[in-house]
Amino acid sequence: MLRIAKLFVILSSAVALTAGTCLAGGDWNDSAVDWKGYEEGLAAAKSEDKPVCLIFYTDWCPHCTKYSGVFHDEKVIEKSKKFVMIRLNKDKNTKLSGQYAPDGEYIPRTFFLTPDGKTNPAVKAPRDKYHYFYNPQAPGELLAAMDRALATE
Repeated sequence: MLRIAKLFVILSSAVALTAGTCLAGGDWNDSAVDWKGYEEGLAAAKSEDKPVCLIFYTDWCPHCTKYSGVFHDEKVIEKSKKFVMIRLNKDKNTKLSGQYAPDGEYIPRTFFLTPDGKTNPAVKAPRDKYHYFYNPQAPGELLAAMDRALATE
């Protein structure tokens, strides 16, 4: 009986670890936000004449995990429909990450691009450093940036 109890504990731990791995990097609300890959997203932005919201994250970053929760906010979900949403793992897209690092390769980083794929210089986070780091715990900064990106498009 003791062996069965130990086996149960081991199996339960394995299941818990596996479940935790599934949400590594956060739960970005894939069911409500239409995330695209980089090339596919840039092509869609051009053909649909929509601005792009481009996010770099990693699976190991606690700020990224928190930031992913912002994409469960109803206002962010609704506003995301006016953008082509692209999310890239920095560790798996090192070359692209390096191309989008005007003030460093910190994470998460969120850029707003014009429909032709150019970075929109008018849209930055409201801080002196880390211009592409938005509050990972509340949607206000991101929503304001989305509004600016739509207004300057």
